[in-house]
Amino acid sequence: MKSNNIKKMVTLAMFGSLSYLLMLLNFPFPGFPPFLNIDFSDIPALMAALIYGPLAGILVEFLKNLLDMVMTGTETGVPVGHISNFIAGVLFILPTYYVYKNISSKKGMTFALLAGTVSMAIVMSVLNYYVFLPAYTFFMGWDAMTAPESRKLVTAAILPFNIIKGLLITSVFMLLFVKLQAWINKQVLYKSA
Repeated sequence: MKSNNIKKMVTLAMFGSLSYLLMLLNFPFPGFPPFLNIDFSDIPALMAALIYGPLAGILVEFLKNLLDMVMTGTETGVPVGHISNFIAGVLFILPTYYVYKNISSKKGMTFALLAGTVSMAIVMSVLNYYVFLPAYTFFMGWDAMTAPESRKLVTAAILPFNIIKGLLITSVFMLLFVKLQAWINKQVLYKSA
């Protein structure tokens, strides 16, 4: 029992570190503001969730953002970007986990990842409009954005960006999932034994 807990902690720490490293390999997507970068750091968190459950995925998202905050700091003195990234990751992995749990097949995983993408894109649009954009302007000391400016930024940049990011993560994860599905299922069976 104790060795299983140690193995789980080590595995989650490894997933968190890998997630952080993937976060560092971010890149801008053409046509979007420079503060919106694509990365694949949600993939290890999703793997952790599939193997150990949703709380493990949330923990990996937290570790990734904590490591990034410690290593790079925050531009506002308050971790608005890290909180936003954490919530976006959780909004992606939780629906994916729960849909896949009910439809455990390759087709089910595709549907689950699309559900995660839609969840992340829609909820993050609302949160950016009402919470994160006002928080950035407040903590950076900028003039507050008008409602039309905020709406335009959300509808023209943040919403389509999160859809594209989710679709790219879906594509990469499905390539991995096809190869790793048997291994993931074996880990889940081993964990429950």
